[in-house]
Amino acid sequence: MNFKVVLNIIGFLLILNGLFILTGISFSLYYHSDDIQALLLSGVGTSLFGLILWFATRKTEITELGKREGYLIVTLGWFVMTIFGALPFLIYGAIPNYTDAFFETMSGFTTTGATILTDIEALPPGLLFWRSLTQWLGGMGIIVLSLAILPLLGIGGMQLFAAEVPGVTKDKIHPRIKETAKRLWGIYVILTAAETLLLMVGGLNFFDAINHSFTTMATGGFSTKNASIAYYTSPFVQYIFILFMFFAGMNFTLHYFAIHGKFSFVKDNTEFKYYLGFTIFASLFIMLIHIPHVNFLWEEGIRQSLFHVVSLTTTTGYVTSDYVNWAPFSRMIFFALLFIGGCAGSTGGGIKFVRHIVLFKNSWAELKRLIHPRAIIPVRFNNKAVSSDIISNVQAFFIFYILIFVLGSMLLALLGVDFESSAGATATCLGNVGPGIGTVGPVSNFAHLPDSVKWILSLFMVIGRLELFTVLIIFSPAFWKS
Repeated sequence: MNFKVVLNIIGFLLILNGLFILTGISFSLYYHSDDIQALLLSGVGTSLFGLILWFATRKTEITELGKREGYLIVTLGWFVMTIFGALPFLIYGAIPNYTDAFFETMSGFTTTGATILTDIEALPPGLLFWRSLTQWLGGMGIIVLSLAILPLLGIGGMQLFAAEVPGVTKDKIHPRIKETAKRLWGIYVILTAAETLLLMVGGLNFFDAINHSFTTMATGGFSTKNASIAYYTSPFVQYIFILFMFFAGMNFTLHYFAIHGKFSFVKDNTEFKYYLGFTIFASLFIMLIHIPHVNFLWEEGIRQSLFHVVSLTTTTGYVTSDYVNWAPFSRMIFFALLFIGGCAGSTGGGIKFVRHIVLFKNSWAELKRLIHPRAIIPVRFNNKAVSSDIISNVQAFFIFYILIFVLGSMLLALLGVDFESSAGATATCLGNVGPGIGTVGPVSNFAHLPDSVKWILSLFMVIGRLELFTVLIIFSPAFWKS
């Protein structure tokens, strides 16, 4: 293990983190708020610490990162960025408890959207912008952002990309990882800008529009309003949120193909077909069973159902109403949505549609094999046979995911949290969704939970964001052996 190169890149990430913190000062100046000092001290202090770390290890000579270094940088990077990213809230006094500040920041960087704030609108503009920016950076991954710059340091980035974007398929838009990172971020910026403009057309001011665009495209769910998207009653605005949440939950390589007019890649993609079909079916199903229990007109019922299905499926976590109280069956349906996740290669968290598809197809194929034991029945995805290694990976992922959920729920219950809230908090943090059920539902927050529970949930957030194996592998004894 080359610890010098690990520290060198962590230092570089901290320099970037500090510079991003300073961007909030522009809104502090414009709105004449009193959070400039907190942002300045945090930003400069973070960048200086990173500069010292980077300077002390700058003579490290390495042309390519090993897998172990890549996994360690990604995991440590998330924790270190959170440790320093919490400083603005702490120094200003908006979140005086460091546990709460760490939880809020980890929720941002991992795009979970779970919050401990009881009065979001009381935060000054600079801090609100930094809070939203943590999600935007975490959405595509600040590690991927750095890949466009790392070659300047003489370090290759393939291992970082593999650790940052694990999954069943890793479509490469361009064979060079640097170009891949640039193009992914280019699409990300274009979609963010488009949503900002459309929200402004819908009546939002620039500050609220860009903050919500950041957290929509990141599938994060942080809002500048206490009531979340329920604050905006305009159907046009809510449909804009639905559209861009759906876009954010798609594989970003499909956006690339669509922008270049290659729509056949989109319509023929197996995962996209299931993603679109599930969204339509689940929305209609929820609308039909809930409309008799709530005072919705047909259009509003369709919009509300579609909004919350897309919000929870993509792990964004925006809310427009207390959906768990729509009907007696509501809790079970919306709890189940916490385990879906967006598409592979999206900014969403969760299990991901591609894994559900592969697991379902393999189970169906296994039934056929029992009937026809001599037949060769492959599992196909995008008209290609899926290798046994990938199927084993998917099965292992599901086992670990459910095991962590069960053990996490039991641990939270052991620490005094009621059973429904324990399951809801574990599921929503592991899936990076935001709102859960019980006392952490859509109209509640996580402020009342004990500090020990918040630290555990923070760990679940980063485990879920990095799709289990990236973090769990570090706790393996074999990882540290030469």
